[in-house]
Amino acid sequence: MTNQGAGREGVVVGGGLAGLAAATLLARGGARVTVYERSTVLGGRAVTQEEAGFRLNLGPHALYRCGAAAKVLRELGVDVPGGIPRASGGHAVAGGVAHTLPAGPISLLTTGLLPLPAKRELAHLLGAVGRLDPAPLDPVTVRDWLARDIRHAEIRQLVAALFRLATYTNDPERQSAGAALRQLQLALAKNVTYVDGGWQTLVDRLRAAAEAAGVRLVPGRRVVRIEHDGAVRGAVLDGGERVPASRVIVALAPDEAAALVEGDPHATVAAWARSAIPVRAASLDVGLARLPRPRSTFALGIDRPLYLSVHSAVARLAPSGRAMIHVARYLPVGVESDPRSDEHELETLLDTIQPGWRAHVVVRRFLPRLTVMNAAVTAAMGGMAGRPGPAVPGIRGLFVAGDWVGDEGLLADASLASAARAAELAARAATSVAAAA
Repeated sequence: MTNQGAGREGVVVGGGLAGLAAATLLARGGARVTVYERSTVLGGRAVTQEEAGFRLNLGPHALYRCGAAAKVLRELGVDVPGGIPRASGGHAVAGGVAHTLPAGPISLLTTGLLPLPAKRELAHLLGAVGRLDPAPLDPVTVRDWLARDIRHAEIRQLVAALFRLATYTNDPERQSAGAALRQLQLALAKNVTYVDGGWQTLVDRLRAAAEAAGVRLVPGRRVVRIEHDGAVRGAVLDGGERVPASRVIVALAPDEAAALVEGDPHATVAAWARSAIPVRAASLDVGLARLPRPRSTFALGIDRPLYLSVHSAVARLAPSGRAMIHVARYLPVGVESDPRSDEHELETLLDTIQPGWRAHVVVRRFLPRLTVMNAAVTAAMGGMAGRPGPAVPGIRGLFVAGDWVGDEGLLADASLASAARAAELAARAATSVAAAA
């Protein structure tokens, strides 16, 4: 006789975007799901801080409008309010000089960034980039592809800058050109959304969706170990409490996930953690009482890995008449940098694009080493297809989710795509358990 209650207990470790989405989808399939989040607040790196009426994300955040994350959010019934940044008002900064960013036919003709022969090559490339097949480039590095297929050095620099912008990754010697091209194609297809109220809006709406699905949310409790004997049996909390479960989805960084899995028969999760190369950025977030140059809302470093965007130009992130600016330096992957030098470089970019900004500062926050993605997507791993999971081999009922998991998307797209896949596999695992009971 089948026990209809067998396998219904599920635990999700981590209350960020991936954890909340996975828990909601699993609960909608009939599971009794509990989310444990070690922090006292949910959201992970998607939390937004409020100060003096300004909404500060943890560095610059953008949701790709036709990416996997937007698709999963729609499936969950989560609306994303916000605005689309405009191509006008953009600058390309090279040699400390701000040129017009060549984002369209007119700006391409008028910019002083490129000589005429390079402009011709860029016009051809922009017309063709959406039709390029990224798959053959998955095992090719960004550096090798640029050297092989792009003639002018100025265009190689510009495309490398666009790849940094789309992927947040500054690692041309290892980064998969296929993965970078896919992300750039997403950006060019339908742009991105800057979210009203910051990404806390997504966290709050995902939380509401989880609660509506019957998910039990437990912030401020830490899972210290996953119990298993070839199949998941439960989770152990700090303090020793044991929570029975037949399925566990771990939505944490790879090293944190590995620390929870003792007796991994193939040492799989530990191997995943050792191979992960975190992607980081230095971020300067500035809230101004007034924007010195209202039309200058975006800048991209061409010969330096820099970014500036006035997110409040299209999203509600600042009090009326004020401005919220995110400035970032994409840090070389796997290389230490000097925080004081990084901060000075970000301030210099602000001086170039918004001269006089220092006189209008209301809020300022510098994050010297912010993790923006838990694992770079390299050519050596064959692009996104080389990422792990979500199912952990050798431990039935154990799954992982996050921006380092699965073969679809980068950043939040990878987080939510892997969350949806982990929930789907966990639901199938429950069916197997119930049938065997």
